[in-house]
Amino acid sequence: MYPDYQSKFPELGFYGLPGHTRSPRDILKQAQDAEALGIGNIMISERPDYKEVSAICGAVAAVTSKMFIGSSATNLNKRHPTVTASMASTLHRLSEGRFALGLAKGVAAGWRARGMQPINYKSEREFIDLMRRLWSGETIRDYDGAVGKYPVLSLAQYLNEAMPILYVGFGPKSLEHAGRVYDGTHLHTFMNDKALSDSVARVRAGEVAAGRKSGEVKNWSVYATCCDVSEETYLRHIVARLASYLQIPGYGEMLVQINGWDPEVLRSFRESVAVRKVGGFIDSVATIAQLAEIERIIPQEWRPAAVGNARQCAEAWLTQFEAGADGIIVHASTPEEFAPVLAEYEKIRPVSLFAGRTNRPG
Repeated sequence: MYPDYQSKFPELGFYGLPGHTRSPRDILKQAQDAEALGIGNIMISERPDYKEVSAICGAVAAVTSKMFIGSSATNLNKRHPTVTASMASTLHRLSEGRFALGLAKGVAAGWRARGMQPINYKSEREFIDLMRRLWSGETIRDYDGAVGKYPVLSLAQYLNEAMPILYVGFGPKSLEHAGRVYDGTHLHTFMNDKALSDSVARVRAGEVAAGRKSGEVKNWSVYATCCDVSEETYLRHIVARLASYLQIPGYGEMLVQINGWDPEVLRSFRESVAVRKVGGFIDSVATIAQLAEIERIIPQEWRPAAVGNARQCAEAWLTQFEAGADGIIVHASTPEEFAPVLAEYEKIRPVSLFAGRTNRPG
């Protein structure tokens, strides 16, 4: 029904509105700039302030014509199943076949604090199955399972939609599970090369266990990039973002575990005066002076990212493919900021790796 959209760099995507924003309208220029550069995907995260994902994805669909647009991610228990299914089918048609539904499980403690049940593997599997059945026009009656209890789940009988479903996360068991049931993965920012390779291997093991063809699931490295930036920008884009991840109970521990970092350093980080006096998520409220203090307590080896001049950043991008990634989602920088890196990357791009690739992310 829709064409196989193909941009100049189908293996590259970027995070729209990276991190905290108070001006979501910035996404319009970012999306248009990226499409003009030949970027194949734009992925959009969700926050409960000015980043409601369906609204932003709809805006991007209106101002682009080739790039795939993905939620990266929304949580599968935030909305009634038919609301999520309808959101996705609407964005699929609105974008003329360019939408991918990215899902994340979130942190169990956070859901309990909101009076909601945490997501487990069974509810995840059943939710994905419900999405695919609803998109095929099926009416599901008397569902009583891990997702909830619903007398009727239905969109419309005439629906016949097929869109990628992507897993956004990084837990070892979760990635093996993703290889069984998802079409693609978004692996976490600030993974070192070994963590990235191990994560891809777990997805591949899940594919094999489920009887799928190895390599069917596309694995995307979400890779922070800072090209020729000022110290202030580095603090905002790298230090603040990493520090916010480390703040979150459970989340920080998992990031430390998969990278083989020292958990005592994480404990010291959280207990430090520099962190405790911020009074909120670091990337949302910390001042530059506070970030400078925080930087001193985060080891340099905890910051795997593309940092330096344009050539150095382009060479760092290549390391992600060498570690097993199928694609890169550029994080922390806008298209205007990473354009010089793209120019250098084109000179050393391993063209044969991407022959025949389309923008479809999964």
